[in-house]
Amino acid sequence: MPLDRRTFLKAGSGLLAGLSLGQGQRQTRAADSSPIPVRAITRGPKFHWFGYYDKREFDHTNRFVLSNEVDFEHRTPAAGDVINVGMVDLQDQDKWIELGQSNAWCWQQGCMLQWRPGTSSEVVWNDREGDHFVCRVLNTQTRQQRTIPAPVYTLSADGTFALSADFSRIQAMRPGYGYVGIPDPHGDKIAPKDSGVFRVDMESGRKELMLSLADISRIPFQGGSIADNWHWFNHLLIGPDSRRFVVLNRWRPRDPQTGAPVGKSWSTRMVTGNVDGSDISILKLPGMISHFVWKDPESLCMWTRPEGKPAGFYVVNSRTSETEQIGAGLMPVDGHNTYVPHHSGWILCDAYPNKKREQVPYLYHQPSHRRVDLGAFYSPPEYRGEWRCDTHPRTSNDGRLVVIDSPHQHGRQLHLIDISGIIGA
Repeated sequence: MPLDRRTFLKAGSGLLAGLSLGQGQRQTRAADSSPIPVRAITRGPKFHWFGYYDKREFDHTNRFVLSNEVDFEHRTPAAGDVINVGMVDLQDQDKWIELGQSNAWCWQQGCMLQWRPGTSSEVVWNDREGDHFVCRVLNTQTRQQRTIPAPVYTLSADGTFALSADFSRIQAMRPGYGYVGIPDPHGDKIAPKDSGVFRVDMESGRKELMLSLADISRIPFQGGSIADNWHWFNHLLIGPDSRRFVVLNRWRPRDPQTGAPVGKSWSTRMVTGNVDGSDISILKLPGMISHFVWKDPESLCMWTRPEGKPAGFYVVNSRTSETEQIGAGLMPVDGHNTYVPHHSGWILCDAYPNKKREQVPYLYHQPSHRRVDLGAFYSPPEYRGEWRCDTHPRTSNDGRLVVIDSPHQHGRQLHLIDISGIIGA
């Protein structure tokens, strides 16, 4: 059921602050030149956010919007910090409906809360039981809950399986993107054979190692060995046809004297393969790879800097590494990019805070090379580093609505933006 545009609070004129554009570049408002409707759908005294941009936040009816809930901000989670998970009913005065709790979460990606594809009412999120991480599966209608003995990172498009990573390893190598509470069981190994990418059956809970850190460390990068480095995997996504996957392999140098990881920076390469672990290959990119999403079963859209080309958003063939830049001039900085479903050619993205500490989510229409800013949302300076609050814009399943996380009012909260007047829905 579509939402009446009159139910939204109108965004103030300051919300449409533009970016500096070069000659011949276009930026517009909604088609009717009216302010873009925005409203907060969560409220204090507690704080709410969803997390990463590549998860399914809306249920199949586009009525219920998932969210995490916490009673503090501005510090690293401790092992005993538990958050609530719930959903907002957009058709009942944005009523908060609690679903459960999680003891396995981080500020950037939450607890991997998401609707399970292929079902009408199942929600999944990660949690902790004793000395291991698990996944909760809840039917929001019957309230029946079961536990899968492995955490999930990303779900297949048909919802039958998930891919998982070693969240303790991630936390040890890049704090803020894994989970606290369980030390890395392979903390004395630079590329353990028992850690890596796992495939998890969403019915039986069976977990099997698909690609190990030991195996990936033995594959040379740009003609040289990287075996003597500290390795980990992060940022997993399954292709839209559930046949292939992509993951970032990252590594940090090993101190020859102490054996410990050196520094805080790392190198990155993108790994693709079949979801059974076969046909593993490394994309021919020089190592600067940031946010990405599948465009179709064969290609990805990502922020990168191909050899001899400027940094920007590119469509990259996942088998041949051929690249084509998109959004030149109008998508000038790194951000969290997704494709708007059912509206071909539209890309949803954002950017980190500008000099005014404003975050600007926007739409880019590739066929007409047109950009529409959805607002300029102030991010106070205390939102920085690990506990920053990126907008991470996510669309409804019909592409008519966008939800962002933003701290511009009453701490981090969810805000709903009606984009139907822009995309012509």
